[in-house]
Amino acid sequence: MSKKKSNLGGIVYSTDPDFSPESNEPEETDTLPPAQQQLRVKLDTKQRAGKVVTLVDGFIGKVEDLEKLGKELKTKCGTGGSAKDGQILIQGDYKEKVVKWLQDWGYKAK
Repeated sequence: MSKKKSNLGGIVYSTDPDFSPESNEPEETDTLPPAQQQLRVKLDTKQRAGKVVTLVDGFIGKVEDLEKLGKELKTKCGTGGSAKDGQILIQGDYKEKVVKWLQDWGYKAK
């Protein structure tokens, strides 16, 4: 069996010459301006072996812009973290600092 598996949703063959399988990938939306972003900042310890993580949730936009914002926040905090699935994770308790920086940059943060 070939290692190149295409995900066609169970479709093996079609007699329709104009057939194209539907894509299950979500479309990327354009990044909203900072004033229209409703970001929520909270502390989280779930499934992290008791470690505290600052979680920024609610970002709407492209993955590149999310990663850029995450990198700026991680640099300001001087710590590690990640940015994926519309969330920014920052290792440690930096809730007040992150909210202050986001508001200074024009974001609506709670």
